[in-house]
Amino acid sequence: MLKSLQRQKHPLASPAGQIEVLDNYEGINIPSFESKLNELGHSPLRPTGIDIFQINVGKMCNQVCTHCHVDAGPDRKEIMTRETMEQCLHALEGTDISTIDLTGGAPEMNPNFRWFVEELSKLGKKIIVRCNLTIILANPKYNDLPEFFKEHNVNVVSSLPYFTAKRTDAQRGDGVFEKSIKALQMLNDVGYGKDGSELKLDLVYNPAGAFLPGDQLALENQFKRKLLEYDIVFNDLFAITNLPISRFLEYLVKTEKYEDYMEELVNAFNPMAAEGVMCRNTISIGWDGYMYDCDFNQMLELKVNGPQHISEFTESELSQREIILNQHCYGCTAGAGSSCGGTTV
Repeated sequence: MLKSLQRQKHPLASPAGQIEVLDNYEGINIPSFESKLNELGHSPLRPTGIDIFQINVGKMCNQVCTHCHVDAGPDRKEIMTRETMEQCLHALEGTDISTIDLTGGAPEMNPNFRWFVEELSKLGKKIIVRCNLTIILANPKYNDLPEFFKEHNVNVVSSLPYFTAKRTDAQRGDGVFEKSIKALQMLNDVGYGKDGSELKLDLVYNPAGAFLPGDQLALENQFKRKLLEYDIVFNDLFAITNLPISRFLEYLVKTEKYEDYMEELVNAFNPMAAEGVMCRNTISIGWDGYMYDCDFNQMLELKVNGPQHISEFTESELSQREIILNQHCYGCTAGAGSSCGGTTV
């Protein structure tokens, strides 16, 4: 076990850096992520354009997942207002941005969620909703979400930690697996994930511990075989690396796995993955309208260089910005890479 010579506040901790961890370990040499990119000639890192508008419409959620980098839950009160949603709509008008990615928390818990989806659909953009599945069964008012998603041709992207109850419930709470299976069956019933259907249903896999995800295609094939036992079909599976921030950072610290995990990420650094990181084609908008290079920078309150609020959105200026980097960026460049759309190489 590596020994520490110094204790300090961890720069990635949340909230407000309150977690103390042991840094500057003997025998561990973690170069800055920016220096890694410098070696490749990729620094400063800049966008290739803006193809994806990822909008966090609130941190309220009906679940409290152990790996959640948003630190979402039922007690969170941060909710995007209709005024901020209108500013997002105004910013999108006349742009070539192709995809709107709605996330949370549970985005469906925002009281203006359905209105927002309806307005976004008028723009002719692809709409993704990151649905935790159990929200569909959490309250009768959400039971018709599969039909609502179908009406607006929403691409449903849902997290399912594993195809067994034991591992899923350990990560997301008791009874989550059973409810997730039921919700997936409801989505299938309206046409999602079926051969020949335009209704796309994708799953997200996050590792249950301090390790990198396995091969994405192999995991997808395994999930498809196992879920067929419940008569469930889906389109694609995205394997996403857990980044060392918020609740997952707390887990790493409590289990004394932080330094080992960081070493694993650094040792798995992939130059090809660095070229395809999601911050290069994405803008992330927080519930209060402030803009970030990615969803992870949003949780660390690392606002973009340039115009910082959606009311000041300028596509041309933001497309030329310098992307803000930190040590957590190693998570997106480890192994096959990681993004909200799965592996990058």
